[in-house]
Formats: sequence, C-alpha cells, structure tokens
Amino acid sequence: MSLLTDHVNLSLSDCTDKTIAEYIWVGGSGIDLRSKARTLSGPVSDPSKLPKWNYDGSSTGQASGEDSEVILYPQAIFKDPFRRGNNILVMCDAYTPAGDPIPTNKRCAAAKIFSHPDVVAEEPWYGIEQEYTLLQKDVKWPIGWPVGGFPGPQGPYYCGVGVDKAFGRDIVDSHYKACLYAGISISGINGEWEFQVGPTVGISAGDELWVARYVLERITEIAGVVLSFDPKPIQGDWNGAGAHTNYSTKSMRCDGGYEVIKKAIEKLGARHTQHIAAYGEGNERRLTGRHETADINTFIWGVANRGASIRVGRDTEKAGKGYFEDRRPASNMDPYVVTSMIAETTILWKP
Repeated sequence: MSLLTDHVNLSLSDCTDKTIAEYIWVGGSGIDLRSKARTLSGPVSDPSKLPKWNYDGSSTGQASGEDSEVILYPQAIFKDPFRRGNNILVMCDAYTPAGDPIPTNKRCAAAKIFSHPDVVAEEPWYGIEQEYTLLQKDVKWPIGWPVGGFPGPQGPYYCGVGVDKAFGRDIVDSHYKACLYAGISISGINGEWEFQVGPTVGISAGDELWVARYVLERITEIAGVVLSFDPKPIQGDWNGAGAHTNYSTKSMRCDGGYEVIKKAIEKLGARHTQHIAAYGEGNERRLTGRHETADINTFIWGVANRGASIRVGRDTEKAGKGYFEDRRPASNMDPYVVTSMIAETTILWKP
C-alpha cells in the first residue's frame, strides 16, 4: 500500500510541464456528480482556454444510446487538492452537440439570470450552509450510531467534543482544508456535519458549492464512508439535513436595507409554492414544523426564529441592514436553481 501511496503522491512538476484537469459535471439524477480527467500541455487558469469535451450520456442517464454524446463546457477552475501541483478541478455544465443545455444543466438558466443588468447591479451575495450525513458503507446507517439502533437525544451532539459525541471529525477537517486549498470560499464547519460556503457572488455560489460537494465525495470515498445529501435519511425525532441559504443584495447591505429585506421576504412569501417545488426532493420529510423548521405548506418569517421559513438575524435588525436566511432549501437542492430563483424573485419579479 505504501508503494501505491508513493505513486499517487508523485509530483509531476519535477519531470514535465503537463498537468491533469479533472472535469466535473452533474449526473442524471441531478444530485450525483461525475468526473473524468485529461492531460493538458501546461498550466491553465482561465476556463475559456480549456477544450470542450464529451462523454457518454447514456451511461449517466442523460442521453439515449442511439445519440449518446453530451458535450462538457468548462466553466470554473479550482486547484486540485488530491493531485496538487498545477493540476486542476474543472466545474463544467453539459450540452447537446447542437449547443442546447441538457435538462440537468441548471447552470445555463442561472447564468442568464445572474447576467441580467438589474441583478448585476445588486451584486447578490450568498452563504450556503450545506448539511449532510455520513453513513456506514455496508449497512447505510449513520456513523457513530449503534447498528440497527438509535443514539440518545440530539442535544449533546451539536458542535460536540469527545469520542461519544463527535463522529467523522477527520473527514470533516480534511474536507475543510481541501476546500481551502482548492480556492473554495469555505467559511466554516460545524461538527453536526455541515460546512458553509460564502460569501460568494452570483453564479460562483453554485460553482463553489458543487465543487465542495465533489471534494467531500472524494474524501468520503477514501475514508470508506457513504455520503448522503438526503434531507431526512433516517426518520425520527431529530433534525433533517438542509442547505440554509443566506442572501443579501447591495440595497439590503446599505443604509435603509431592512425595508428592502422586508419587501424581498414578502415577494418570497408570495411565491412560496414555486420555491418549495424547486428546493429539493423529499423536503416534505424535513419541513414538518418541528426540529427547527416551518411546515412545508406554511410561510412565516421572524427575527432569530429558527422555526421560520425565513430568519432575519438580530444583528441585521439592529443595524437596519444586512442579510436574511432562507431556511427552506433541502440538503439535496441544486444551488444553481436556488440561488438564481431567489435573485429572480427578489430582484426581477414584479408582483
């Protein structure tokens, strides 16, 4: 095994200018990630300088066998924390050979919203709190839980310390450092199996969250642990997994922004049904009105209220400007969909 590790950790820069680019894309389920690598003649830092590439869409549930070619368009580059050196991770979106986005390509529509002059002028910032669950490989049961059994009440585990309260810390910390190495705007972690990405602007929020998910998938692969983004993988008296999305615009961050925030929340309430439909599958198992959630069919907002659909922080209320948190998105949401939909509703939509 040590010989294998030695070869995995080979530094290419000692012997060649060539680099490896790992192309990443969203698979046919809309939540799974796929990737494959290609050799480049030298370092590349601009995605527009990277070649497009194709893959077999019939093997990912994204095309038929009779017309299986799907084209990858490179969109964002990150440093590769696994191969290191000048090697890169490349977030791509997928198109037909004719240049049309395939159905699982949600980035294309999001990019159009974020390029609208009114949205550009508002510089929308996002901070996404990505929750997840780590499962034992063979039994698909959370690590740290007795097999076939349940833990005690969840109070001691939130940001807990100790062998009987904190599980998977090596995975969590490895992911944190790998994201920083990659250039992802990861701003923190919680021991409850959560990481935060942001603040990021516009389409970058989706790019960075997808690559942070990819990095976590790779690390759990190494650790022999199954990663789940299901919003409630195990039914019971405990919190589900969400992707709370913190949001602000330039107008919200300026003096008088609290009134802008309240108007934006009013718009979100008016389109609650449409947002819920786009906020992740299985979310009804999580948004029950219990466990720090509002009922899925009810829209409420409040200051410091973790049982609300939208939470405004005390600091924002006191300052009269700032941001708010949309607590409805599920852990398996598509960040391109959620971030662009919030911008569209609060900036572009006219009731």
